[in-house]
Amino acid sequence: MRLHYLQHVPFENPGSILIWAKENGHRITSTQFYQNEPLPRQQDFDWLVIMGGPMNIYEEEFYPWLAAEKVFIREAIETGKVVIGLCLGGQLIADVIGGKVTQNPVKEIGWFPVRLSEHARLSPLFSFFPEQPVVFQWHGDTFSILPEEAQCIAESDACKHQAFIYKNRVFGFQYHLENTASIIESLVENCRAEMIPGAYVQTPEELLAHPAYIEQSNQWMERFLTQLEKMDREGIL
Repeated sequence: MRLHYLQHVPFENPGSILIWAKENGHRITSTQFYQNEPLPRQQDFDWLVIMGGPMNIYEEEFYPWLAAEKVFIREAIETGKVVIGLCLGGQLIADVIGGKVTQNPVKEIGWFPVRLSEHARLSPLFSFFPEQPVVFQWHGDTFSILPEEAQCIAESDACKHQAFIYKNRVFGFQYHLENTASIIESLVENCRAEMIPGAYVQTPEELLAHPAYIEQSNQWMERFLTQLEKMDREGIL
């Protein structure tokens, strides 16, 4: 399998997704937008992973590559590729499939539980998750409106739409299961100014105090990807 990922800033890479891909012998390529790297041809990859980033999806004035990225994501979806978006990546997917991205009522930064839908927990892709997994959040915007074809599969007290599935092959997550300890440390280092005290904003010390949460999240991501790759290979997505 050939996995291509889109990275927006140096400090938010695919973390445990890269580890899983390397361990399973998958070919990995990337586009580093902050280095003005070009996008590949659609026929040169099978899966697309879209990373997070501190910019908003509508800031094309400051990040001109966002326009080309949206076209690229839309084409990947239309050609039936497996597409996974994380945080900003999920918001970009929601935008190109006809949803709406707006500011969430509150900013979420830290470790908080989400509630998976019953439908999600019946799927082999998510059946191994607890009903309310504690996951890592760092976002101010959210996919507030999803098109009818997209199914919301997780919610929380602070954010109505935490994850969605679109046409069985496209996945948007507002939260992060892929983050390693070093990525979280880099987020704190580079985005500390966003950590304005609030009901759902934890301290830097709290973010870095839960290695067990990180390990568990990475294991969930690994099991999700392994099952997704199996179902994709067997043609049952």
